[in-house]
Amino acid sequence: MNYDELNAALSSLTADVPHPLANLSNAAALLWQEMKDVNWAGFYLLADPALLVLGPFQGKPACIEIPVGRGVCGTAAARGETVVVPDVHLFPGHIACDAASESEIVVPLKIGGRLVGVLDIDSPKKHTFGEDDRAGLERFAEILSSALPGDFPASLL
Repeated sequence: MNYDELNAALSSLTADVPHPLANLSNAAALLWQEMKDVNWAGFYLLADPALLVLGPFQGKPACIEIPVGRGVCGTAAARGETVVVPDVHLFPGHIACDAASESEIVVPLKIGGRLVGVLDIDSPKKHTFGEDDRAGLERFAEILSSALPGDFPASLL
């Protein structure tokens, strides 16, 4: 995956776009279009300090609510850091929204250091995501977060 090109495309898509829902939707579509071996790409948004709620995504229907601290998404939110899971079946408390998912990466979305949600990407293959993905997707999340309003996600939910 060429993350320089992906992140440049995201920057172009979100430049001067004041609509957070549109930016999140296009970001999910861009990931879905450009990443290989992905069966779900999207966002969970922090509805309150203890709950993530499904946001824009590409893939099969997904879990609507995830408690912070549960599953891969909730763990990444609780830690405030990226979680890479080579085999979801070995992750304690994994929440299986799609039984076809085998590996996962979840990247926190932050505005001014404040957690506002997570970027979640699943793959039907084990060991899909590594350190290059972590670095590239963390940059992707930074670019996207800079295109969101300061009161996000309250402005959307």
